Amino acid sequence: MLTPTQSLLLRHASRPAVSYSAACLRQAIGGTQTRAFGIKTTLRVQEYISKAIKNDKDKTPHGEMQVTGPKPVVDTVFASMPPELRVPMFPEPIRDGIKDHKWGTDDLEALDIGLTKHRIPDRISDKIALWAVKSARRPTDIFFRNKYLHRSVMLEVVAAVPGMVGALIRHIRSLQGMRHDGGWIGHLLHEAENERMHLMTWMEVGKPVLWERALIATVQTGFFAVFSLLYMVSPRTAHRVVGYLEEEAVTSYTHFIKEIDEGRIENVPAPDVAIAYWNLEPNSTLRDVVLAVRADEALHRDTNHHFSDRIEARRESLFEDLEHSEGKPRIKY
Repeated sequence: MLTPTQSLLLRHASRPAVSYSAACLRQAIGGTQTRAFGIKTTLRVQEYISKAIKNDKDKTPHGEMQVTGPKPVVDTVFASMPPELRVPMFPEPIRDGIKDHKWGTDDLEALDIGLTKHRIPDRISDKIALWAVKSARRPTDIFFRNKYLHRSVMLEVVAAVPGMVGALIRHIRSLQGMRHDGGWIGHLLHEAENERMHLMTWMEVGKPVLWERALIATVQTGFFAVFSLLYMVSPRTAHRVVGYLEEEAVTSYTHFIKEIDEGRIENVPAPDVAIAYWNLEPNSTLRDVVLAVRADEALHRDTNHHFSDRIEARRESLFEDLEHSEGKPRIKY
């Protein structure tokens, strides 16, 4: 069915043909007036057609006028976001029982973390690992001295590397060997995430300047390269290095607490990220955060020394020694 506009166009479009035929007939008999009439009619029809086409362009298919102005912005990134990514994945604390209740100063101080615990080296590689860690501490003491906030930033930037490197290398070896890892990868990734949360906490308290950031990034890059090579050559020695590094971390945070107790560092309120991560009481302070971080470092110390011992004993798989819950399948991964 033709629209009203199309009917008008068809009706008027036929006029030039009729006029043209009449003009030809009359021209044959000398009718000059008919020729002039045909030209005027053709021009009038062309003008009418042009106006009709213009009116059709100004209308929408439903006969409504088009809305001018900017089109509404559609967030295509959010619209295509899978629903799984919209659920926040909060980092989990490294120590069991953190979520059972709010932790205060008395609870944190009551934790038995073994302040003076030290693994005596009994092999040449262990002695080299201890010497390397002690040697790396000396320039840090000279550079930062009593600036424990900035020292903590440096420490956590470096301490977050071993867990990720170890997990990555063991992940690749598990793929290449097409066998399970023995349950290490998850623990190492959790350790790396925990150390990164330490860094996020200290960045809220202390703000390193540009040149300190550059120095820290340079040290981290060098440590990443050296530790990656060491882990590929001797994972046992690599974990021993981390164990001794965490021993030094416990010592540094103990000095940090002493500086706060003696008033040389202000005991400011704890940042929100620390209160949420360690489930601290709302009125917690910087000292409580240092206690929580020190407890984490003590756990990393014991874990890495144990990993090194397991490699030496050729009992890397954790599955035989895991505590299994009833009702859950005992699978290896």
